[in-house]
Amino acid sequence: MHPRPSPIAAALYTLRDLEVDVIIMHGPAGCCFRTGRLLEDEGIRVITTAMNENDFIFGASEKLIETIREVEDTFHPKNIGIVGTCASMIIGENMKNDAQEAGIDANIIIVETHGGYESGDNTAGAIQALKAANAAGLITEEEVERQSLMLQKATELEKSRGMAKGTYIKPNYGDNKVKVAKEIIESLESDKKVTIVLNAKKETSYLFADIMTIDWTKYYPNNSPIYISNTDEEIGLPYIKHHAKTVNETISKKSDYITGGLDEYPVTGIKAEEVLNELNSDLTIVLGVPHAVDVTKVPGKTIAVTDGPRLVEPLKQMGFDYVVTELDAHSKTLGAKSIVESEFAQTIRGLLE
Repeated sequence: MHPRPSPIAAALYTLRDLEVDVIIMHGPAGCCFRTGRLLEDEGIRVITTAMNENDFIFGASEKLIETIREVEDTFHPKNIGIVGTCASMIIGENMKNDAQEAGIDANIIIVETHGGYESGDNTAGAIQALKAANAAGLITEEEVERQSLMLQKATELEKSRGMAKGTYIKPNYGDNKVKVAKEIIESLESDKKVTIVLNAKKETSYLFADIMTIDWTKYYPNNSPIYISNTDEEIGLPYIKHHAKTVNETISKKSDYITGGLDEYPVTGIKAEEVLNELNSDLTIVLGVPHAVDVTKVPGKTIAVTDGPRLVEPLKQMGFDYVVTELDAHSKTLGAKSIVESEFAQTIRGLLE
């Protein structure tokens, strides 16, 4: 029932992860406007063919061919992504034929996607982009299979525990950050075992990992938190590996346990559960995608830190004792190359000083 990111937006973000130079959206100028503008902050040029009502009836092949050639002349790109929209896909535009007719030297990745897939899942667009990248020779079939599985798992997670469960969920902005921050500080002061779990999605790790940049040993030299993170630097596309490396180099100490890669967040929560069961901590903080961790299998008190106001109630229903929201984590971290300030981490810093 809730508005969800469309397959078109997912395709755009996946092309970003593939580090294309220019993306052409074959559709109206306003389609996925916000996503396109945000991707400009990543250094990617996002262009539109600006289809209009006349094009919806008679087609817009010439517009796409002209746009491809103009992109070649203006930017001299190595890789171009062309993404379909509802308008171009419903009328059956042949983007592959148009790309061939344009006759340019750049490598072109054509993603035939739109917002009305029967499943309604945004991940369908990402999978289409991965398959197109494989067809263009950018990634292996094995990588397509691995990432497609992760995306399917992500969809299952949202439908079973997240805001895509089907019923209306009223936005909720979570528990008071000062109150929850005091719970962490009091636990550490009482020599209780505290574990921080980073289970974040791609670049959002830059914000959620901010709490892990706090030098806990300065305040609690004999009782600093244990770190668990999904920051394996050997998993994923180069763009994602870079994020993991940057996070690992910036947090205040090396993670005690690595659960997987930043694009494996739907399943790394399961590995985190296993570790948490062994640790038997008094307090556990799960950052990023906390609903990937079955909190019923986690001993002690628990805190979830999420970016979704509509995830607060589901997380409470799962059994988390406290839920904290970090608003606009996606927009704050899009284009980021280093740690981004978290409101919750700043609240903790303020109480520690």
